[in-house]
Amino acid sequence: MLEMQEKNTTEQKPVIGYVHSIETFGSVDGPGVRFVAFLQGCRMRCEFCHNPDTWNIGVGTEMTADALLEQAVKYKAFWGKKGGITVSGGESLLQIDFIIDLFKKAKALGINTCLDTCGQPFTYKEPFFSRFKELMAYTDVSLVDIKHINPYEHKKLTGWTNENILAMIQYMSDNGHHMWIRHVLVPERTDYDDYLAQLGAYIKTIKTVDKVEVLPYHTMGVSKYENLGINYPLKGIEPPTQERVQNAEKLLDTKAYTGYKN
Repeated sequence: MLEMQEKNTTEQKPVIGYVHSIETFGSVDGPGVRFVAFLQGCRMRCEFCHNPDTWNIGVGTEMTADALLEQAVKYKAFWGKKGGITVSGGESLLQIDFIIDLFKKAKALGINTCLDTCGQPFTYKEPFFSRFKELMAYTDVSLVDIKHINPYEHKKLTGWTNENILAMIQYMSDNGHHMWIRHVLVPERTDYDDYLAQLGAYIKTIKTVDKVEVLPYHTMGVSKYENLGINYPLKGIEPPTQERVQNAEKLLDTKAYTGYKN
């Protein structure tokens, strides 16, 4: 009886992740062809968000890391040398323990790992910070969205300030963690030359940026808002022109970043 009690106290329950959806052949969520798990839950309310169905926390398909890996490895033959697994959101870092478990097991199998995050949950406070450091040890590259370089405009756009997000990026830079920077170009929100020039200058201070991407705003998520009965905040705003996208790429000097280097 005593032996059974000791065994029960040492056994750990598997970490459960809440998954919104899965893409088996992702081509835009990190290097190469990737198996992408979109996790459920996000605290930000970005005006241009095209997936409001990922906002609610604590819902979605419950999965263990082992179950997700079992699905992912079926497609390993298609990944090549650069591909692998990407965890996105929602906001992926809200389920940091699940990602640690997943990435640790993925690395043991020689699988490339990519974290897609907006950085909103980042803090130097414990226990989060120790968990984040552990996660970085199992992460090959991160896709980091900078919604707006100006903290006041960032809060207007997302509901949250960006100080802790920039702190996360600085920590990653200082500790050799590779990242791709992404920026959504939204007319009347982020598509201003002054802000783009500020963002471009900021990115150049980061040591470990492998790639910078301008993502043009689109309206493909409008129907989701209608179906959920949520007011769409950017009614009447059209996607940026190709000229404005090229202008943003020039101001962010995207050609100076050549891609994944690990």
